[in-house]
Amino acid sequence: MDLSHAAWLAHDTRLIVCCLAAIATIIVLISLTKLPPFLSILIGTFVAGLGAALPPEEVAKAFSKGAGSLLGEAGIIIALGAMLGALMAESGAADRIASTLLRHAKGKALPWVMAFVAMVIGLPLFFEVGLVLMVPVIFVIARQSGQPLLKVAIPALAGMTTLHALMPPHPGPLIAVSALHADLGTTMLLGLCIAVPAVILAGPLYGIWLSKRLDVQEPAELGALFTAKIETRRKPSFAVSLLIILLPVLLMLGSTLAKVAMAPQGSLAITLKFLGEPLIALGIAVIAAVICLGWSIGMARDQVGGVLRKSLAPIAVLLLTIGAGGGLKQTLLEAGISDTISKVASGAHLSYVLLAWLIAVALRQATGSATVATTTTAGILAPLMAGLATTQSSLVALAIGAGSVFFCHVNDAGFWMVREYFGLQLKQTIWVWSVLQTIVSVVGLVGTLLLWQWFQ
Repeated sequence: MDLSHAAWLAHDTRLIVCCLAAIATIIVLISLTKLPPFLSILIGTFVAGLGAALPPEEVAKAFSKGAGSLLGEAGIIIALGAMLGALMAESGAADRIASTLLRHAKGKALPWVMAFVAMVIGLPLFFEVGLVLMVPVIFVIARQSGQPLLKVAIPALAGMTTLHALMPPHPGPLIAVSALHADLGTTMLLGLCIAVPAVILAGPLYGIWLSKRLDVQEPAELGALFTAKIETRRKPSFAVSLLIILLPVLLMLGSTLAKVAMAPQGSLAITLKFLGEPLIALGIAVIAAVICLGWSIGMARDQVGGVLRKSLAPIAVLLLTIGAGGGLKQTLLEAGISDTISKVASGAHLSYVLLAWLIAVALRQATGSATVATTTTAGILAPLMAGLATTQSSLVALAIGAGSVFFCHVNDAGFWMVREYFGLQLKQTIWVWSVLQTIVSVVGLVGTLLLWQWFQ
């Protein structure tokens, strides 16, 4: 072994140890010292960065860059979602949707209906957007049905996150399809075949099982935000209520249609892609809610403004925590964790599907970013994939997507969103979110392996 190789090996080992030490530090600080997650993640970031020999000022810059980038992308979406949810609650629209669903889905059928609704909403929407739309409905349905919160929430979470991981046009699967030169239609069809059993296992079945063993109550502050009512002359109809919550879905579906089936420079395609941007789609939905769920049913303008303003206070802690997770991710990336895992993976001799899944798992565990895991894994495998059949390339792309959601933990923005929205403790969040994601990931791996054998 030459000296340069030994030096690289020592550096890579040190980096992996520092990553594990940072995660352990965050868990200990939150669980034992009860420090707020934001401060705990900040401390864990410096443990990782300084341990990896980054200068302190570089760690601080990386943390700020990562936090700002993630908040710029997700923070405004969460804020708009909170406004929309508060208006739906205050106007009675969430109650209207919940009561209509409950008339058609009582008792044992409810978790299955929630999973189906979440899959429909989650098909075009990013997970973060779908979650902020679904949370008020989840709370109201759990309250009206008398069912445990987790029995309603977990099927919804599973439906949205599975589609986000396995189904184009979500960013992860699209990146893998493009890098591996797979066929989009084939990937969507095979992805749906894998997604359905993944949602069933990780959603209704796991939700029913976990709700009997983990008692989670509605969080007081967010629960109050999504229950308060202003007396108005009339309540919005079910059709109007449903249209408001589906408006971002329809706009983003239009954007997907424009990208897949229209000339890219056409005026209609450009318009649809603009309207389908998550920020624009949710902004339009909030404006529509102000008009249709506020002014038109008798709310005074100052009442509507008050609802919008008070919706932002409960999400302040959530935004800080998500931003901190982005800072940790960026620090680990700048320390070189992706290169380290890529070098380890390049020497492995495994089947394409298993190798794709394992690399994506390792990168997601280290960086907390499904996009980084997907992009890097596809880049590593692309040179090896020349000559594979279209179906096999699609299956490798799906294996990457499945691996990118394995056991998401403290460096994952979704982990903290679920924790704060549902008022969970750290251990509870692992059971609710990390294990749910792991079920989706493992079912995705098994499904791709079975289909690989079938199509050989």
